[in-house]
Amino acid sequence: MKKYLILNLFLVLFCRISLAQKPRVFVLTDIENEPDDAMSYVRFLTYANQFDTEGIVATTSCWQRTKTAEWRLHDITEAYGKVRDNLEIHEGGYPTEKFIHSIIKKGLPVFGKEGLGEGKDSEGSEWLIQSMLKNDTRPLYIQAWGGTNVLAQALWKLRRTIKESELARVITRLRVYTISDQDDTGPWIRKNFPGLFYVVSPGFEENGGGQYHYATWSGISGDIYHGRFSGADTSIVRNKSLDQHVRQNHGALGDKYPKIDFLMEGDSPAFLGLINNGLNDPEHPDYGSWGGRYELYIPPFRKYMYEPETRPIWTDTQDEVYSDITKSYHTSNHATIWRWRKAFQHDFFARMDWCVAKKYSEANHPPKVSLNHPNEITAKSGEEVVLSGLGTDPDNNTLQYSWMHYKEPGSLAASRFVLKNSVDKEVKFTAPPVTEARTMHFILEVSDNGTPSLTRYQRVIVNVIPK
Repeated sequence: MKKYLILNLFLVLFCRISLAQKPRVFVLTDIENEPDDAMSYVRFLTYANQFDTEGIVATTSCWQRTKTAEWRLHDITEAYGKVRDNLEIHEGGYPTEKFIHSIIKKGLPVFGKEGLGEGKDSEGSEWLIQSMLKNDTRPLYIQAWGGTNVLAQALWKLRRTIKESELARVITRLRVYTISDQDDTGPWIRKNFPGLFYVVSPGFEENGGGQYHYATWSGISGDIYHGRFSGADTSIVRNKSLDQHVRQNHGALGDKYPKIDFLMEGDSPAFLGLINNGLNDPEHPDYGSWGGRYELYIPPFRKYMYEPETRPIWTDTQDEVYSDITKSYHTSNHATIWRWRKAFQHDFFARMDWCVAKKYSEANHPPKVSLNHPNEITAKSGEEVVLSGLGTDPDNNTLQYSWMHYKEPGSLAASRFVLKNSVDKEVKFTAPPVTEARTMHFILEVSDNGTPSLTRYQRVIVNVIPK
């Protein structure tokens, strides 16, 4: 018993140290426009220890134009408070219920640009300004699950109240990820603040038509409702699976997870890429993450967009992914998310287990993965490259290794490149011929055999240079 307690304390301390440099997060949500925001908020709270959340603001959107629902955020947060101590047993650093209540604010109950300009400040926009002006060098990741008029108003006011040089400094620290354009302020923001880091599938969806089925974020589960793509396992994003792993017998927080109306958690990609799993790199949307992969360019105008884009934004791109369901390859922007679906769903299911498991030994926990060399190495064409890593498991589960050449983030067109012995801890290959420096991305994926099985990663970037 004594050894177990010491081990448990060590694991909690290790987690707290490894999560010490958390990303700053600010959420804008049109919660209660339909069930998916509430679903995403439940998942978000199970990862609350991974973020320094500075604000959660109830907003409007094209689906909810004249009201906000901050009461629903408080309602779900109260449920979180009932399981928070249980979550803390399994991974330290969860904020208190009281703290989360204190950062829940509301925007104006008006649509889009109606909330922009003189006299249009709200407690939400004022709270966001406070975060923007903090003396903190870390980026501030602003997630818009609904409309963006609270963000637009904060920027509008800052442009009129602080020096241009100070505003420029603020802008360099902001990272915006929006779930499409759910009001008309998104294009206004992008046009008026061209240096702003902005991730979006631009466009709107109203009156049953639009672009949501084109958007990258719909790769989380949009194959069920929209039916525009295939390849992913739909069984783990349907109500039957969510009943078993989230709603039923998973405590007060599980009780707050609603049934699906259209699709599961359309807003969760906004924060999936911030989770500390070894794969994600929030500063590089083009590297690919649980939240999808995006590239920086000016997208062409489409009829479902509010207006033409005038500068590069981080937006839709494609991955080619082999599906065990269809036994074929699929190439799409949706695949940049659904390729990780089993991993991020199992990870969420495990955290819901933590909500009711009163002992560390009663639930599964993710493995730890390390490399035996730096995350970035250089090799000349024709040289042998050796990649190796090691996984350890806090539950003493058996681990399975898999190395993947993630071709899309790299600059070397090597679609036929195949790794031999890719299920070993160590792999070797010969650096391909190049005439100028190129990059190749490799992902070490380590999964345990616990219930549910959990996965963690390490990424290696190989810079290949000419002889």
